[in-house]
Amino acid sequence: MKYWSLLIVIACFASCKKHEKEVQVAETNDMINFQQVKAIELSSGSLYRVDNFPSKFISPRPVDVWLPENYTSNNTYDVLYMHDGQMLFDAETTWNKQEWKVDEWASRLMGESATRDFIVVAIHNISEIRWQDLFPEKAFGFIDKTVRDSIQDISGNTDFKLNGDAYLKFIVDELKPMIDLTYSVHSDKEHTFIMGSSMGGLMSMYAISEYPQVFGGAACISTHWVGAKPMGNNPFPDAIFSYMDEKLPNAGAHKLYFDYGDQTLDAHYPQYAPKVDAILKRKGYTNFDSRNVFFEGTDHSENSWNQRLDQPLMFLLGK
Repeated sequence: MKYWSLLIVIACFASCKKHEKEVQVAETNDMINFQQVKAIELSSGSLYRVDNFPSKFISPRPVDVWLPENYTSNNTYDVLYMHDGQMLFDAETTWNKQEWKVDEWASRLMGESATRDFIVVAIHNISEIRWQDLFPEKAFGFIDKTVRDSIQDISGNTDFKLNGDAYLKFIVDELKPMIDLTYSVHSDKEHTFIMGSSMGGLMSMYAISEYPQVFGGAACISTHWVGAKPMGNNPFPDAIFSYMDEKLPNAGAHKLYFDYGDQTLDAHYPQYAPKVDAILKRKGYTNFDSRNVFFEGTDHSENSWNQRLDQPLMFLLGK
């Protein structure tokens, strides 16, 4: 009799929790609604946006969700989080008239069954604080304090606040739960990835290091190892690599993709490739679960990145 009573209590508790979750989902969806964006020209799929995604951690900003052409709730999708979201889909709406061509590549690769089905969550940057948001904050602590106190941010200000930890809390604690509730997606790390270029490359490395239980893979395009503006006696690269030595997850449960060119700002990156390779080797990574790829003759621009976007997509999401 006690056994059956216990089963009834457990069943009632589970039912109550399920109802509570459904109520929370309804309330959350009432508060934050992704609205379809018509002003963005896509080659395929559809785009939905929250203009000012509320956050207690960072400044509110637009967040877009790109869904593939035949998105259906009968399927379950992987999720790719990307930084600099306003640069991904339509060159006519970007400041430099360039784009990543995410919708083109994603649609093509899924259409060829080269990758698993996935959606893209595009987090817009706020240009005035992009560096503060995307710098891997804890790496700053690896700089000697006597040097650290004199470092300026990219605007020349020594009185600045790094937001990298808060930016990640926004993604993990506020944005991802909403995506998981709103769309038909896998929520586990094996199907959750993050990607960005330049400072977004640093932040993607930081994300998988700080939240290895959340992200199963990171793609870091033209990773900005110099940390800020290129300078003599630059303290940032060594600090970033020291952080990676300590915090980058060991091989076995993650995928890591890095790449770099050798023109314009990318010209500063090849010198750091051996250090990246050495860290990956010390962490146990091989060609099976990591890449550090050189694209000769390519520069630091969306037009370069959109020529090779299939590489990181295939690496992270390939079947």
